[in-house]
Amino acid sequence: MAQRTEKEETEFKAVPETITLCINNCGVTGNPATNNMCQKCFNATTAATSTSSSSPTGSAVTIPQKFAEKLTRSEKSPRFSSLRSSPDRKSSDLERMSQDLKKVKQEDDQLKDSLPPAKREVNRCSGCRRKVGLTGFRCRCGELFCGEHRYSDRHDCSYDYKTAGREAIARENPVVKAAKIIKV
Repeated sequence: MAQRTEKEETEFKAVPETITLCINNCGVTGNPATNNMCQKCFNATTAATSTSSSSPTGSAVTIPQKFAEKLTRSEKSPRFSSLRSSPDRKSSDLERMSQDLKKVKQEDDQLKDSLPPAKREVNRCSGCRRKVGLTGFRCRCGELFCGEHRYSDRHDCSYDYKTAGREAIARENPVVKAAKIIKV
């Protein structure tokens, strides 16, 4: 068992077909996220494209194209524009944000007023109507019972345990039939 045959050993040494080599033929495996290039070739191409054209962010860090698009989209959002703006614009932005916050609070108060108050569900035993709180037991029939009435023989349980047990046994133990033997 400790020794393997030669066939078993060579079987696991085969290279999977899903590995792709770098498209620049440098011999290193490529990554689909980097356009099937190795990391070295990908960095070289992104550096070459960023030096030939000016960077959209104006920074010296090279950013892949798909991330640069996301960055430019996020920089156009109002959240980032308020951070880059002058102090005069920041005060007007703060006023606008405080007004938006007031509007949200008013809408929240209106929603609270429009909803009816939630009724507290009192947990009581279905057999004796005693309050059970957190110590109640749910039966398979769906009712809630106290510790005294939790067993099926202590209350009028509508759940049929006998048929449920038969169905479970039938499900877990399928019928196994042997093949017919032909006598010679």
